[in-house]
Amino acid sequence: MIRRLILLLVLIVPFAGKAQTDTAAAAQILPDNSHLRISLITCGVGEQVWELFGHTAIRVMDSVNGTDNVYNYGTFDGFSEGFELKFMQGKLLYYVSYYPYYIFLREYEEAGRSVQEQVLILDGKKKENIYDFLRWNATEENKYYKYDFFYDNCATRVRDVFPKTFGNYFTFGKTIPDDSKMTFRNIINEYFYRTHFTRFGINILLGSPIDKVMSNKDIMFLPDFLRDGIGNATVKGQKVAAEPVTILPQKPMPGAGINWALVLTVMLSMLTIIGLVYKPLHQLGNFMSGLLLFVTGLIGVLIIVMWLGTDHQACRANYNLLWALPTNVLIAFGSKRKKDKYAIIGILLILTSLVLHLLKVQELPLLELSPLLLAMLFIYGMIYRKSRLKNS
Repeated sequence: MIRRLILLLVLIVPFAGKAQTDTAAAAQILPDNSHLRISLITCGVGEQVWELFGHTAIRVMDSVNGTDNVYNYGTFDGFSEGFELKFMQGKLLYYVSYYPYYIFLREYEEAGRSVQEQVLILDGKKKENIYDFLRWNATEENKYYKYDFFYDNCATRVRDVFPKTFGNYFTFGKTIPDDSKMTFRNIINEYFYRTHFTRFGINILLGSPIDKVMSNKDIMFLPDFLRDGIGNATVKGQKVAAEPVTILPQKPMPGAGINWALVLTVMLSMLTIIGLVYKPLHQLGNFMSGLLLFVTGLIGVLIIVMWLGTDHQACRANYNLLWALPTNVLIAFGSKRKKDKYAIIGILLILTSLVLHLLKVQELPLLELSPLLLAMLFIYGMIYRKSRLKNS
């Protein structure tokens, strides 16, 4: 489970493909005597966890050379030496690849995921500039980059093609209101609406950087918002893209279902509190106390590793360490004697994490976490009481 959560920090954007021409989209192209037809491809979500955010690519049809390729910034070598370690450390290199559109489309068709196309309504020279940039970027010496889900992914790479090509003449359209208070954490939680355990784990492992309020540019790390930003974008005041045309429909997605993460944390909390309060079940209470201390300690160790031992920017400054104390691993099954000060510190740190949540310094997944925090307060209270009794 922990390994899966780590891998999720650099959520894989799927590869895609198939070459097919959409005549309705083609009809929207302005005449420009160009042999190029360039379009933004936006793909819908899938059922697998790495498909939850969709995908973005650029399609280029070259009538002179008879090619119809997709430029995909979401590819990587899954068979490279040390793949899993690089993945966990945030050092895995992604790269831009290009291959026939029909291969791309076929994969999404088989997965039941939507594909939309926005044809760029640019003159021939501007299209050639984009095509030149893509071909340059796809060369061996220029194609690699270190993937970062929030700040440097398949969508942001496509997003940045346009300002890099057109400079200050290019302006993105509005995707969110100017007074929006949406954060990275808020928006990814919306995409995780039906994967409760994944959402809970990701919110624990990701730190305060993702509680930053997003700008119009920031939110285009997600394909849906990039589509909207390009849809209203301009170059020298001229519209850049036609309206999106659906190539493949989206199959219905399953509902959210039962929140088993919440069920689990409530059960753990109830067993712990009942065991601590009801004398005949003190053995259960002691066992559950040791278990929760050990688990929260392990979580704390993992948070430190992801914060200090990896390149994942979103894992830094993670104040979940305030309630997930790594030292709990040592306290879990050891003597509780002379631990009254430790218990007081533990209680104060939990309260501090709640204050930081209220101040929006770092939001907690309170729905699932509240039962655990309540149980931890009881545990620290028990440690304090036992320690004081033994010291008296």
